[in-house]
Amino acid sequence: MTVQPCLKWPDKRLRTAAEPVTEITDQVRQVWRDLIDTMEAMPGVGMGANQIGVMLRLAVVDASEDRGQVVRMANPEILHASVQLRPHAEASPNLPGMSALIKRPRAVTVGYMDETGETVEKDFVGLWATSVQHQIDHINGRMYFDHLSKVKRDMLLRKARKLG
Repeated sequence: MTVQPCLKWPDKRLRTAAEPVTEITDQVRQVWRDLIDTMEAMPGVGMGANQIGVMLRLAVVDASEDRGQVVRMANPEILHASVQLRPHAEASPNLPGMSALIKRPRAVTVGYMDETGETVEKDFVGLWATSVQHQIDHINGRMYFDHLSKVKRDMLLRKARKLG
């Protein structure tokens, strides 16, 4: 088990888009293992590679009730998103102790390269969809609070500085 330390906001890597993955290598598989171990230790429902300082477009998601259904994604992209929104309290280990209610599409179709190197499309609904969108934001250099109004975002970041 290799739990990695999470970068702390405002580390600039959290604001930097990660590099595309060209092939599934042993290094990529190791990053996925580290992401899964780190996600389970939090515990959380997903993690993007740049959250642990690896600047590759890699993410893992497991929003299952009983765990053990991890989806490993390289270069995930949202292909379709539902019009219906779903509010959910989101947080990040990169900004500990903080959370905010974020409204995101209730369902998304995501294209990505899986652990075999195949390009697949998969539908995600509910918490799975929220987590996938959250992780794609991370590897695009965005944080969940970027979805808040400027006033709410400034309040959240001020509060985070006081906690930190």
